[in-house]
Amino acid sequence: MRHEHPAPHEYSVVNKPTVHDSAVKHVSGTATYIDDIREPAGLLHVVPGWCRDAIRGRIISMDLEAVRNASGVVAVLTASDVPGKNDCSPSLGDDPVFAEGEIQFYGQVVFAVVAKTRDEARRAALLAKIEVEHVTPILTVGDAIDADITVLPDYQFRKGSPETGMAQAGRKLSGSMRIGGQEHFYLEGQVAMALPGEDGDMHVYSSTQHPTEVQHTVAKVLGQPDAAVTIEVRRMGGGFGGKESQANQWAALAAIAARATGAPCKCRLDRDDDMIMTGKRHDFRADWAVGFDDGGQIRAIDMQYFARCGYSADLSLGVVDRTMFHSDNSYYYPDAIINTRRLKTDTVSNTAFRGFGGPQGTLAAERVIEAIAISLGKDPLEIRKANFYREGRNITPYGMTVDEYETLHTIVTQLEASSQYWERREEVRTFNAGSHVLKKGLALTPVKFGIAFTLKHLNQAGALVHVYTDGSIHLNHGGTEMGQGLYQKVAQVVAEEFGVSLDRVRITATHTGKVPNTGPTAASSGSDLNGMAAKRAAEAIKARMVAFAAQEFDIEPELIEFRDNQVILGNEAMDFGALARQAHLNRIQLSEAGFYATPKITWERETASGRPFLYFAYGAACSEVTIDTMTGEMRVDRVDILHDVGHSLNPALDIGQIEGGFVQGMGWLTTEELVWDEKGRLRTHAPSTYKIPTASDVPAAFNVSLFESKGNPEDTIYRSKAVGEPPIMLANSVFSAIVDAVASLKPGVVPPLDAPATPEAILKAVTAMKRMESAAE
Repeated sequence: MRHEHPAPHEYSVVNKPTVHDSAVKHVSGTATYIDDIREPAGLLHVVPGWCRDAIRGRIISMDLEAVRNASGVVAVLTASDVPGKNDCSPSLGDDPVFAEGEIQFYGQVVFAVVAKTRDEARRAALLAKIEVEHVTPILTVGDAIDADITVLPDYQFRKGSPETGMAQAGRKLSGSMRIGGQEHFYLEGQVAMALPGEDGDMHVYSSTQHPTEVQHTVAKVLGQPDAAVTIEVRRMGGGFGGKESQANQWAALAAIAARATGAPCKCRLDRDDDMIMTGKRHDFRADWAVGFDDGGQIRAIDMQYFARCGYSADLSLGVVDRTMFHSDNSYYYPDAIINTRRLKTDTVSNTAFRGFGGPQGTLAAERVIEAIAISLGKDPLEIRKANFYREGRNITPYGMTVDEYETLHTIVTQLEASSQYWERREEVRTFNAGSHVLKKGLALTPVKFGIAFTLKHLNQAGALVHVYTDGSIHLNHGGTEMGQGLYQKVAQVVAEEFGVSLDRVRITATHTGKVPNTGPTAASSGSDLNGMAAKRAAEAIKARMVAFAAQEFDIEPELIEFRDNQVILGNEAMDFGALARQAHLNRIQLSEAGFYATPKITWERETASGRPFLYFAYGAACSEVTIDTMTGEMRVDRVDILHDVGHSLNPALDIGQIEGGFVQGMGWLTTEELVWDEKGRLRTHAPSTYKIPTASDVPAAFNVSLFESKGNPEDTIYRSKAVGEPPIMLANSVFSAIVDAVASLKPGVVPPLDAPATPEAILKAVTAMKRMESAAE
């Protein structure tokens, strides 16, 4: 496995590949997660109860007497025990904490058991007798289309005159593909511990990406003001979007139980229950039609996305909007209509997942490109490059100008050479010509991913910085740490500003009592937002220290520098802590709450106009695969990645994000298949049946390099770029390589391959290809 990154810049702490702040604790097993916190005396355990026979229907009767009488049970809670509002939704009020009157999906919480031990609570929960009047559930995209039922109104982007463009195009193609969902499979499951305090106060430790949202929810269900509720989270064992809105319910259950019993209460979901009860990446059906010329350049496109959202809206407004924003990937559409339907089904509500709808949009775009290439008998890379954004062809379907398209061109050109794409293309052709059973595929695909929350008000962050009189620094901000290294990056920013070593900066848990009204750690904006807020706080304190030192030592401010744990005063130097002590003795404020709001974001959803993103992150990946046409088995042979992170805050962490994101995306597109039965029950609810990638799935030849950027053209934190989500879409190259391998069986025919490309799906596509007549013109 080869890693490359550009040489560091002139900074002392940022741009350096420093180790993750919890790395040693991670590998030694000493990192404290919520279930590791020393349990307070009298702690009770909360386990959700649900009807294991019902998919959908009205509750006729519910007998919980045996549950109440079970060993160790202290209380049994239902909707009638919620002191405030029975709702844990992020916005629309359509997600009850406890089902009331009817069950809307398999796994919906109907009651909760509070017991002295978790084992007793789990055993008691199985004793409930719930009778339900069953109705036929709406389970699939097709069911929901037939029923014409949605969780939110339809929405579209329209650019130019797609009808005219399609009519005038020399060639036309159309098709449909299904894009599967994905289970988050965070290592640490959903968990919360609530500690009741005085006067209705509640302190909740929650494994959440959005502490403020959990604060709102707990306050709402308890009937208390937000100020009475404190949420704290030091770290999560993974989130990937699954703890953005869906941590709400489990924190609410713990808090309701703590209020009812007066005792501290913890709710930790069993892995099977977690997978059944929590939402996934949205699965889609994408119908498309494209008009293009003889050179493969797109003239007009019509994309129709049908998203399976589940029983409530959850975050489907933003998720599916981002699918629309990324339905172009890196390609210019002169005329376009992009329409979406957010379909309601009797299944758990789907939710945020790394990429937040973008991966589904980019994958559909790649299918269109491949179909054009196959129909023309051209290499897909030729068609990709012919349709890239460029001068005079740089307006997106939603009206935003793409200014930095040259970065995309340069990355693809460099990767094309370093991966030896064209030489390997000939090797693949030669191999396939001489191999009857095994077939190779090769694909080089780009990524253009917009960075910012598309809900404008989420683009803000706060940070709290204290400088103590010994020169140590306390850092807190609204971002959460889920393994991605955000805490480390923001600490590097603060250390850089004060000219001190990292060991002087003490990282502290995210805490709603320190930084209020925060947004979620999502949309790849954690470093952009929190890093800049912390930088501003540090700058304000530093400016006061400089002004004090200039007056105290009679020196011009311009001659004062902070570096190497010292303050340079012309030809003299003093320890940073010594200056902090003297400043304090002279009543200089050494604390600051920094704030940052992303500039230039003007998107207005109602009119589908404005600028939704501050900038784009770019990348490209070249993947080579081998498939077995007899069994459908597939192996990834080699992957080369070149990715743009601007001026990296931490190259080691960024490469880790790129590698991890790619492998997670590869899992989504190849092995991770969610299967529901005809009754709406999830059958793949454990690692025995749901297959995430393992170490052995990572290709032996896995070459990851950071693009030698001149820096983000936008004024971001040290000119860096976001890296959390874009790498997921680099895995499109694996899926496209599989398509390429299958397409070799019959030139001119587009393989009917859906995602994920499991062995069964590959074999199905291979069988279909062998039965088809060539459609080449």
